[in-house]
Amino acid sequence: MVRILVIHGPNLNLLGCRETGIYGSLTLTEIDSMLAAWAESHGATLRVEQTNHEGGIIDLIHQSMGWADGLVINPGGYAHTSVALADAVRGCGIVAVEVHLTNIFAREPIRQRSIVAQACSGIVAGLGAQGYVAACAALMEMIESGKAVASGSSRTGGVG
Repeated sequence: MVRILVIHGPNLNLLGCRETGIYGSLTLTEIDSMLAAWAESHGATLRVEQTNHEGGIIDLIHQSMGWADGLVINPGGYAHTSVALADAVRGCGIVAVEVHLTNIFAREPIRQRSIVAQACSGIVAGLGAQGYVAACAALMEMIESGKAVASGSSRTGGVG
């Protein structure tokens, strides 16, 4: 059974009431329920966490070592600023996919580059809540097919 850690970063606890024109009307609880249903139907085990604190995200990533086969992370605004999060993803040695509700490449210039994505095997952006499901599905496929490239491994690609 594939074990996936899903981390929701800062301000995602405000989904459903925060800038619904940008982020949609689904709450984080509804997204988590959607992910739980997906996991149950696909035989995956999920651990889902949310924190507004950069250090809390780093702690969760570190704690995933030895348990998680993969990581789905929405680092929120930290995607564009946090070398520390990118280093944590690289250091954990598990395959990771970054997810964003919005298409960060169609937003303000500061949001068009993700430092964290550079440490991930892939990125899903602009699909709303379904992006989480797409990220989990892609992660599971990579892990089960043996094509997963662990974070921190030497590879090309990334968002630069």
